[in-house]
Amino acid sequence: MTSPEDPYHRLENGVRKPDPTLGSRPEDQAVVEPVPPAPEPLRAGEPAHVRPKRERVVLADSRQATGRMRGRVELEEQTSWGKLLVRDLVKVQLRTAVLLAVFVLVVLGVLPVLFYLLPAVSRCTVIGIPIPWIVLGLLPFPFLFAIGIWYNRLAERHERDFVDMIEN
Repeated sequence: MTSPEDPYHRLENGVRKPDPTLGSRPEDQAVVEPVPPAPEPLRAGEPAHVRPKRERVVLADSRQATGRMRGRVELEEQTSWGKLLVRDLVKVQLRTAVLLAVFVLVVLGVLPVLFYLLPAVSRCTVIGIPIPWIVLGLLPFPFLFAIGIWYNRLAERHERDFVDMIEN
């Protein structure tokens, strides 16, 4: 770790000497760079530097209504109105998630009851595999995948509606 050759890490009486460069910033020391000479003129009588044509740079469209920015500012500054908007978005997302979860629980919860109430269906087999095993063991996965895609699309739609409401 510390080498005896390094004078800044040598210990004297068990105390390490401070690094003399500690606390100095590189910008404190001036660095002089040579300036390249001016370019030679291209033709005789023509100045070496021709002033470029002026261009107007517009960073924001002044014709845009200032009311559009109000919603974004409210959200960024987390005012009470902005918090209310975000809370409404969260409520809509939560309601969608809960409704789809209840739908999944009802569909998957009814299947065992159905097989219990209809024993003739539970005795049928396909390729030697009982139908309840196929329905309860294999079919929930594509069903849950489809529900996940459905929820994702609904959530994205709610977010798009939220952004459209803020921007308009």
